[in-house]
Amino acid sequence: MGRMCYTPSHPPVWPVSPQPPTKRAQAMISSPSLRQLLALALAAAAISACTAETAAPPATVNVVQPGAPGQGSKVLPAGEVPSSDSREYTDADVRFMQGMIRHHSQALRMTALVAGRSESSDLPRFAKRIEISQQDEIDQMVRWLRARLQQVPSVGSGGGHDHGGGELMPGMLSEAQFAELEQAKGARFDRLFYEYMIQHHLGALTMVERLFGDGGGEESEINQFVTHVDADQRIEIDRMRTLLAGTDG
Repeated sequence: MGRMCYTPSHPPVWPVSPQPPTKRAQAMISSPSLRQLLALALAAAAISACTAETAAPPATVNVVQPGAPGQGSKVLPAGEVPSSDSREYTDADVRFMQGMIRHHSQALRMTALVAGRSESSDLPRFAKRIEISQQDEIDQMVRWLRARLQQVPSVGSGGGHDHGGGELMPGMLSEAQFAELEQAKGARFDRLFYEYMIQHHLGALTMVERLFGDGGGEESEINQFVTHVDADQRIEIDRMRTLLAGTDG
């Protein structure tokens, strides 16, 4: 078979070198009126670009500062908002965390009495909730103290007394009350448990109030912690009051 050759139907088009502008075009470009129009167009474009790049002044923003648990919030102008980095912990914060560890440890001792004493189906489940939440909060408080090189009290130490005094911390059970709970059984135990744990939780709320009254609770981490504790205790108090109303002891 012979070789087939392809012959284009149209001859190739080769690139053509650009031609210099005609004398008439050169005359138009160099005319004064056209130069003025070009200058005006360039100036208008520059003004438009500058206007687009000019940022609008920032709007004034007020900041809402949350208050202590149970208190209202405050509206602060932007210039009066303190930097969160400048809020350091105080001695009141340290005392609160150390005391609340002991306070929570007594709640764990109370929940440990439920098995073998309560005949209710509700109380064991509720006591387990308290046990988990209080132990988790103890762990958080221990980490907070250690991170700041502060002394961590031994769990169960101090007998629930305030620093340097013989007065029990708010809501703490006395030795007689704890012994009464320990000796109770059945419906009587259930009633005493709810009554004493409500007392215990109300004491924790008092400790939170005292913390803010002493100028503490402003550091970001401890503020979040005590706000959580306050809300959690209130929820559990409401639940225990409902359960207490249904006991027969």
